[in-house]
Amino acid sequence: MVRTRLYRHGVLEADGFPPEDISEHLRDPDAVVWLDLCGPSPVELAMLAEELGLHELAVEDALHERQRPKLDRYETHSFLTAYSVGLDGGSGKLATAELAVFLTRQALVTVRNDDRFDMAAVVARWDESPHLAKSGVGFLLHGLLDHVVDTHFEAVQDLDEHIEDLEDMVFAERPSSADMQRRALSLRKSLVTLRRVVLPMREVVNALMRTDHGIVDEFMRPYYQDVYDHVLRASEWTESLRDLVTTIRETQLNIQSNRLNLIMKKVTGWAAIIAVPTAVTGFYGQNVPYPGSEQPWGFWTSTTAIALLSGGLYALFKRRDWL
Repeated sequence: MVRTRLYRHGVLEADGFPPEDISEHLRDPDAVVWLDLCGPSPVELAMLAEELGLHELAVEDALHERQRPKLDRYETHSFLTAYSVGLDGGSGKLATAELAVFLTRQALVTVRNDDRFDMAAVVARWDESPHLAKSGVGFLLHGLLDHVVDTHFEAVQDLDEHIEDLEDMVFAERPSSADMQRRALSLRKSLVTLRRVVLPMREVVNALMRTDHGIVDEFMRPYYQDVYDHVLRASEWTESLRDLVTTIRETQLNIQSNRLNLIMKKVTGWAAIIAVPTAVTGFYGQNVPYPGSEQPWGFWTSTTAIALLSGGLYALFKRRDWL
């Protein structure tokens, strides 16, 4: 699946023109083109690389998934890798969508191995800001990065809400330890994944803003600075949430330990109380004569002793909050 766009002098002139016309359009120094390839074959990428003069290492990275978010600079172009993310509300599992981007002076080429990356949302951002189109490739790349970073920010916000729910579960009267452990582990895995795609974006956006790359002009610099601010906030938020999940887990273990200690105190207290009638009845149950044997006052003496000693221990343990 292929999509194309042509901008000239900051105005959208064509949408969906044949990819074969790219070379012709690029002969005009005022033209800027966007080409989107979804699931291209190695042969198709090789032909594109020959036409645009793309480096073989960049083409290899575009074909192989799970690249680290990065910005590589070559003689005639730059190569960028980024990830959009989305959080499943029910399971708390994070899904990622990888995107490879080739950047030349007049062209932006996006390469996706599948349709998980929402390119329609990127196109919508371009259409919402036509006044920025005069900045060419810098404008196109800004809309793309703005969408990517916004997905990071939304995922962090959703994870924050899930972690708040986990906090409420910690202090519930009857918490489910297995469910809490399962959710805490799932959230921690999602945060680790999010951290891997969010933190490197600081370096990527910061490198793009440098003047030696020639991608971001002075007009677009404030907009990239805004994206960079969102990247920093998402990164810091991700780090704080990761620490918070660890703290919640430690709190849960401490609460479980305290509850276990309380239960042990209660069990020990009741065992001591029960030991009193056991000892008294055991004494009076001996098969030898003893004071009060076979006499009514002997029965009442043992009963009174049991009541007094057991009641005294119960009052003592209750006052010390052992029961």
